Amino acid sequence: MNASAVHAPSPLVHQAASLLLLHPDDRWPDRIRLVRDCLAAAPGPAARSLRRCCDALAGVPVLDLSARYVVTFDRSRRRTLHLTYYTDGDTRRRGQSLLSWQDLYRTHGWQPPPDELPDFLPLALEFAARCPEPGVRALQEHRAGLELLRLALGDHRSPYVHVLEAVCHTLPGASPADRAAALRLARTGPPTETVGLLPFTGQAPRGPVDPPLLPVPHVPGPHPPHPAEAAR
Repeated sequence: MNASAVHAPSPLVHQAASLLLLHPDDRWPDRIRLVRDCLAAAPGPAARSLRRCCDALAGVPVLDLSARYVVTFDRSRRRTLHLTYYTDGDTRRRGQSLLSWQDLYRTHGWQPPPDELPDFLPLALEFAARCPEPGVRALQEHRAGLELLRLALGDHRSPYVHVLEAVCHTLPGASPADRAAALRLARTGPPTETVGLLPFTGQAPRGPVDPPLLPVPHVPGPHPPHPAEAAR
């Protein structure tokens, strides 16, 4: 979803996207005001997509928005914000992939909050904003999962779809038009060659097995079992 026109810097887009994808709490009004102010004069399709999301969310009471957020992201496997659910499901591979994300962060001197899994998309986006080269490379390796999330949010008619559109605008190559094309992307790899994440360390935890949303072969992934309430 890249464009050749002038566009907002990717770190700005990634930081704004990270803030918009965090759970709305009592600081949400200040957060969205900050995002809107920073994007007010930013050019390009990614910034426009983020502004569309802000416009759609700005007038929603925080409690209502919080409830919508839970329904959107916490109760559907197809709309989870944990990137490796799309590649590994609830399998032992996810433990290894989680450690890989942790190693990636530590290698670049970044310590995310201890109360969140490292494949959580807002964390990955903040890392990409702070450390653009390795961060964008990691996002690109999970491009198929990001595109599936984008498509699922569109099907759900969620304004958060604009955030995923913005993120995908910052990555090389065009976005797939539908789920079948996204699955083909998962089989063939991202549009441009990327360097893999750091080697896995440690042992993956044992846990229930749930099939991944993407074909397992091409992409490594993090994150221990996602909540079982994710029924779809």
